[in-house]
Amino acid sequence: MSAPVTFTEEFSSSVPAPRLFKALIIDGDNLMPKIMPQAIKSVELIHGDGGPGSIKQMNFADGSPLKFVKHRIDALDKEKMTYSYSMVEGGELGNKIESISYEIKMEATPDGGCKGANVSKYLPKPGIVINEEEIKAGKEKATAVFKAVEAYLLANPETYA
Repeated sequence: MSAPVTFTEEFSSSVPAPRLFKALIIDGDNLMPKIMPQAIKSVELIHGDGGPGSIKQMNFADGSPLKFVKHRIDALDKEKMTYSYSMVEGGELGNKIESISYEIKMEATPDGGCKGANVSKYLPKPGIVINEEEIKAGKEKATAVFKAVEAYLLANPETYA
């Protein structure tokens, strides 16, 4: 069996942690298609109540190389501002990747903003070597989503306050 490959990406923002967590994680399904329609068409809850065990499908905009991905929520802690989920269909899954799991943690910083980390674990199929360039492309998309949500919150200080 292949060993998992883990990538950790740290981030910081001037937006307070509870506000960013609420916008990005709790209400991201509504917010992302609204502020990034060129990338994300919609996010649908296809199983569950939005808590652990629920399955969500993110539908990408027409013309995207990917039509959709499905995620299973593994854990959600609003107080500790942690969220973990696994990709269960679509994306890089299939020929090369057995599974992908993600964990996001946020915490307040003394200046009123926040910092956090996004940890991704990729389990390649036997005999497959993970290409870091492919992973980098996915990370760039995730960073673009984060920056778009952050910019929206900075431009709309009353939203998610």
